[in-house]
Amino acid sequence: MSRLVNSLTRRTLLKSTAGVAAALAAPAFVRNAIAAGETINIGWINARSGPLSPFAEADEYVLGLVNAALKGGVEIGGKTYAVNFVLKDTQSDPVTGSKVAKELISADKVDLVMTSSTPETINPVADACEAGAMPCLSTVAPWEAVYFGRGAKPGAPSPFKWTYHFSFGASDFAAVYIDQWAKIATNKKVGVLLPNDADGNAIRAVMIPALQKAGFTVTDAGPYENGITDFSAQISTFMNAGVEIVNSFPFPPDFPVFWRQAAQKGFAQQVKIMQIAKAGLFEVEMEAMGDLGNGIASGAYWHRAYPFVSPVTGKKCDELADGFEKATGKPWSQQVGAQMALFDAAIGALKASGNPKDKAAVAAALSKLKVETATGLVDFTAGPVPNCAATGLVGTQWLKKDGGKFPFTLEVTSNVLVPKVPLTAPLKPFELG
Repeated sequence: MSRLVNSLTRRTLLKSTAGVAAALAAPAFVRNAIAAGETINIGWINARSGPLSPFAEADEYVLGLVNAALKGGVEIGGKTYAVNFVLKDTQSDPVTGSKVAKELISADKVDLVMTSSTPETINPVADACEAGAMPCLSTVAPWEAVYFGRGAKPGAPSPFKWTYHFSFGASDFAAVYIDQWAKIATNKKVGVLLPNDADGNAIRAVMIPALQKAGFTVTDAGPYENGITDFSAQISTFMNAGVEIVNSFPFPPDFPVFWRQAAQKGFAQQVKIMQIAKAGLFEVEMEAMGDLGNGIASGAYWHRAYPFVSPVTGKKCDELADGFEKATGKPWSQQVGAQMALFDAAIGALKASGNPKDKAAVAAALSKLKVETATGLVDFTAGPVPNCAATGLVGTQWLKKDGGKFPFTLEVTSNVLVPKVPLTAPLKPFELG
């Protein structure tokens, strides 16, 4: 188990109202709730080690805020419940994700499971919860990759009763990209680099037709396997097609391999827009890229400029970002707001259930949930499909900056899907110095 997980587990035991030390310090009504066995146990699964571990960077900070906010318990249906979080690490492995989900269901006897960040983490956890009749709430993966990627069919009734997901969709990327790319003069020739996985397949099915309809010429380099070390064939395909825009959705460790090879072969020098998703979400990735990171365009599912408030903590988005930087000494991360939104929605569903110990009631509450979160409104009554709620994306760009605490800043360059978010900078062409 990773050092982070150990730290989080210790924090959970010490700060959770189910922990002995916390119980002694808690108000009398919370101690009584614990004594009566009225504790809500929530499993939280994330990839806290392995190549997807950057998605867990904000976990300890967010959990600390939530534990502090819930130290007095949660009142539901006239009762006050203590809240305990049980953490599990997938180690960035889908098989392990399924295993630890089953542990939460059978051994830890949790009342709800939360998980987030990429289909590699979410899908096996959700499948285990569906099979085990366990309410599950997830976020941060294209909803198509979670819904259709787990076997649902377009136009058919949902096969899922227990698992619910809120996030952006593959079509949202197309809408943001079409708006963002119009801000720079190009030949409108796009090369797409999409892996053979749930994300890549969902994006390929939805985004390519949307880009073509908008007048872009799309060259698909074809599905490839995650972890490959030679992108020569894909780069050659893009160069021969005269591509000036690249859109990629790679497993995080793969993007630096591709982009460095692209620079070595002279391809990066002809690219005017390098658009990434899934990889390149975090400032540390850009620092590692150096000049190759300056000007990379991205999409953000949360930004410090979001004008929303977390109902669990009462904190605004800029306060969440500033608090993370102060607590960790690291630049704020999209995961700060995304993980906070997961807690916002989970606590909202438990309150709406009327009885958090009744799993069927919790699942029913999820199906009708409509709640404000740190990422905006989550509304499962609005679709786009059963079991899923859509949230927005903004277009962004990583830019080097002089001075300041961190070398790179993430600017908002397109707000077509979330107009409430202010633009912070115009999109600039990628130029390799």
